[in-house]
Amino acid sequence: MEPWYLAYGLQGATVAGLAPILLPLAVSVEGSAAHVGLVMAAFNLGGLLAPLWGGLADRFRLHRWLLLGGLLATAAGLAAFSFVGHIATWVGLALLAGIGAAATATVASLFIVEVHPKREWDERIGWLQTSYGAGQVAGLLLAGAASQAYLQPGLLTAAGLSALAALVGMVTTDTPPESERPKPVLLNPSQIGEWAVNAPQRLFHHATGRAIDLMGEALRSPFGLFMLAWLLAFGGSAAVFSLYPVMMRELFGINSGVSSSTFALAAGLGILLYSPSGAWSDRIGPMRVLQAGLGLRLLAVLAMLGLGLSQLAVAGWLALFTFALVVLSWSLLTVAGTALAAQLSPVSQGEAMGIFNAMTAGAGVIGSALGGWAASTWGYAAAPAVALGGVGLGLALSAVVGSGRPQSVQD
Repeated sequence: MEPWYLAYGLQGATVAGLAPILLPLAVSVEGSAAHVGLVMAAFNLGGLLAPLWGGLADRFRLHRWLLLGGLLATAAGLAAFSFVGHIATWVGLALLAGIGAAATATVASLFIVEVHPKREWDERIGWLQTSYGAGQVAGLLLAGAASQAYLQPGLLTAAGLSALAALVGMVTTDTPPESERPKPVLLNPSQIGEWAVNAPQRLFHHATGRAIDLMGEALRSPFGLFMLAWLLAFGGSAAVFSLYPVMMRELFGINSGVSSSTFALAAGLGILLYSPSGAWSDRIGPMRVLQAGLGLRLLAVLAMLGLGLSQLAVAGWLALFTFALVVLSWSLLTVAGTALAAQLSPVSQGEAMGIFNAMTAGAGVIGSALGGWAASTWGYAAAPAVALGGVGLGLALSAVVGSGRPQSVQD
């Protein structure tokens, strides 16, 4: 543990805890479900810019300034969001906050891999992720309290935490000295429950011109089919995640305090599944683990859809349980998905992870916007319907990829 990890824990509370609950609720007061989807898509869009920040950090040695600037951009976007009420302004401010989050996340791992020896990376990055995950759980619990009647103070609190993180980062970090070592490929999956795309490990990658040149070759291979399966499954899931607090309130009558607390509990429990997921992946192969995760998520969103269309008195409480299963399935998916991206790629692992992470970010953007539009057109039950279609297609395509691929990771 290093002192600057506190800054990333505070950012986890803001980006993965408070913002994903409070932004949709704030927009829903005056806007439609489509507006909620657009705002969350803009918030997730920052993940696509991750390679830009990594490149700037390396070329101009801007690590510390990108960390501080990202934290302050997130703070400014969330603070201003609480005072405006127009969709264009909402989208712009959400994009600013998302870009700040991406810049911070991109350089976070560089403070480890460019300073410490390789043998220490796994443990240090694990503690970085633990700090972020603890912040996420705390932020979700805080969001549950603030979302009842204090949306504006809640958003200002989120902004204040990000600003406090910038102060901690300013005191505790320095830009690492320039290194001649080649940039590492970090294959460790994000060991926290992501809110669509924002997680320190998921946003760490270096895109190169060679990766773009070889993308056509990679996407015409089994790796490309796997990427399509991931895009569909992850994009479909984003439709539920981005609308979650509003959907639970409008479709099931569950207030945001209860729904946020449920999310926090599921995110905390999900951390315990990462180690078993890795062991299962070694034993039976990552494809089967991925398919198990997709199958669990498919059953969960199917049950959520059925509950949303039913008139059961206990539908709301059952829906909370099914959403918890959606969150828990992420532990299986991220471990297996990361391993498969490295194994199936016909290009280098670094280039493969760049494509994989960009696909993850793009899925969050597409799924959020599509889910909002569908919910605005047909009602909030359309969000789990979109998730059902995306996850179902992803599972079907994974079976096609798996049929021509040995199941053991030993190959």
